[in-house]
This record gives sequence, C-alpha cells and structure tokens, in this order.
Amino acid sequence: MPVSEMSGTPLEVPITEGTLDRALALVRLLRVHCPWDAAQTATTLVPHLIEETHEVVDAIHDGDADSLEGELGDLLLNLAFQIVVAEEVGGLTAASVTDRLVAKMVGRHPHLFRGGERQDWETIKARERSARGDDDRGVLSGLAKGLDPLTRAHRIQERVAAVGFDWSDPSGALAKVAEELEEVREALAERTQGAARSTKVEEELGDLLFAVVNLIRLVGAHPTTALADTNRKFHRRFERLEWLAGERDVMLAEAGLEVLDGLWNEVKEEES
Repeated sequence: MPVSEMSGTPLEVPITEGTLDRALALVRLLRVHCPWDAAQTATTLVPHLIEETHEVVDAIHDGDADSLEGELGDLLLNLAFQIVVAEEVGGLTAASVTDRLVAKMVGRHPHLFRGGERQDWETIKARERSARGDDDRGVLSGLAKGLDPLTRAHRIQERVAAVGFDWSDPSGALAKVAEELEEVREALAERTQGAARSTKVEEELGDLLFAVVNLIRLVGAHPTTALADTNRKFHRRFERLEWLAGERDVMLAEAGLEVLDGLWNEVKEEES
C-alpha cells in the first residue's frame, strides 16, 4: 500500500520564525563588535565546525542531555557563523539556505508532501543529480572529499546500489566477506614464505574491510556507528580488566597474553 494512502492528506511545510534567527542575529552582532569574530572567514572557522560536530557526537553517545544541549548550541553557533559569513560575501542568504533545504526535503518525501508513493532515497538523489546535469560525471561523482574512509565506502556502496549493483540480501555480502578473508589468509601465507609484498597484504585487508562495510550496510547499520560502539565496549572492558589486574597485583606488561586473556574472559562473563 502506498504510504500516501496511509498518511491521508499531504503535509504542509510549517511556517515559523524566531528561535534560530536569534543565533544569526548574535553572530551578526559579534561580527560588528568583536575583533576576533570579525576577523574570521569560512575557512578559518572550519576546524571549529569539525571539532564541535565531534563534540556533539560524543555527547550523544554519552547520553548526557545537559552536555548535548551545550554542544548543540556550540554547533549551531558555527553553522550560524558560516551562513553570516557567506551572506557577507554574497551569493546566499539565511532564507535561501532554508528555502533550498525545505525544497530538497519536500522533493525527497513525495509520499508526505505530494500525495505520491515512497521512493528509494538514492534513486531520488540520482534524479536530482540528473536534473543538475551531472549524469555525465558518473554515479560516484560529487562525494564529499573530506569523508572518513569508512563513511566513504558506505556512500560508494549506496550509490552503486541505486543502479542495481548490489546483493539482494546480506547473505551475498557475507559470502563475499568469507571470500576476502580467505584471500587475506593466502596473502599472509605468501608473505611468511617471502613471496608476497606487504602492500599485497594491505590491499587484501582493504578489500576485506570494504566487504565488511557492505555487509554492515545491507543489515541496515552504518560502519562508523558499529565501530564506535565496539570501541566504547572495548574501552569499558579493558578498563575493567585493568582494575581486576590491579586488585590482584598483576603487572599488565609482564603478565603475558594467557593471563590477560583470562582476565578479559572474566570481564565478558561479568557483563553477560
């Protein structure tokens, strides 16, 4: 059943003003009266924008509402700065940014705003690229240059999936992971025998990682989120391992893998 039939009358984009405008007004005021703020450019503010984004993510993962409130404010300030600086240079306004955002989201949710049917996200974005005349640039054109490698792999796979280059279910991706893992084993064996270059092993490990990212995507997760969760889990467990070692006068650097592995298993059993 089309989503539009379930949701009834198409939605209207809400018209509101006030709250976010205060951030823009604050930045405009600072640009006039504070020498540091007045000296900033879009480029000089990029490191702050990246840092504040990471701090927002940390607050989300920590589940700290008070910290999140503060970090979101800092991020909002940086976004407001970028808009105001761009306004001063010319070519856009806060209103044009908002109008473009609203138009894009309405276009990507036809089942909510236009009485149509739900459409695949990547298919809609491909149509947008076509409307801009980007067809001749290829399916993978326009990916952000600053993406971390895991996210870039995920986005590459989403793009090619939109034109049908994809497994029908996670089982195909799982088999590919097993295939790539075997190729890593072979490369390691060849290196042990002196017949393989270290770059060959690295290449096969890259293929394995790319295949794992694809499997993660096909089960509906994101590689950076999955890895971040595992990092936090490992961090928590290893801190507990250190505490147990301290309680038993075990010197980590002298204990050896067998002893440390035993402590690690104790920690895992505690959690389970």
